[in-house]
Amino acid sequence: MPDRCLLVIDMQNDFVGLKPAMRCEGGREIIPGVAELVEETRQTCAPVIWVVQEHRRQLVDFGRERDVSPVHCVEGTPGAALVEPLHREPDDYLVVKRRFSAFLGTDLDLLLRGLGIRELYLSGCATDGCVRATAVDGHQLGYHVRVVRDCVAGAAVQRHEAALDYLSSLQPGLLVSARQAREAFQGGDGR
Repeated sequence: MPDRCLLVIDMQNDFVGLKPAMRCEGGREIIPGVAELVEETRQTCAPVIWVVQEHRRQLVDFGRERDVSPVHCVEGTPGAALVEPLHREPDDYLVVKRRFSAFLGTDLDLLLRGLGIRELYLSGCATDGCVRATAVDGHQLGYHVRVVRDCVAGAAVQRHEAALDYLSSLQPGLLVSARQAREAFQGGDGR
């Protein structure tokens, strides 16, 4: 079994859909690249893990995010659904989160350890929010973290670039291209 996986973070209508509650700048442009990377990852039998932000309809789990963000990704709403044409296959995994980090309050770490994963490839949005928080927590938990720079987008271009700059200092080789990610999933080292 491969020791690396692909995390697809928050590729939901409320971030990258046609009428998003919280527009992720450049988010629509990365959809084809993310879709291609997902399909190619599946072909290598490496796990694809969909990480989605979902809040209860009573809005009791927004926390401090409500101070700066409009209501978004409420369970059961179209905004919480994956943006088309992205879709989850039966053999893919799903992690629902209530905060920025895919690790905080979820079973992601248990899932990864059960799968024997040591290296995480992150795609999705937002580079300056959920991707960054997940990368930092993955780093702190001892995973090798890779951010697929042409398959991520931020809330704003300047914040996206600043997040990539910050993340690049966490680990050597953290920023990779989609081509490098594909090569890694196909058995190369991806660098």
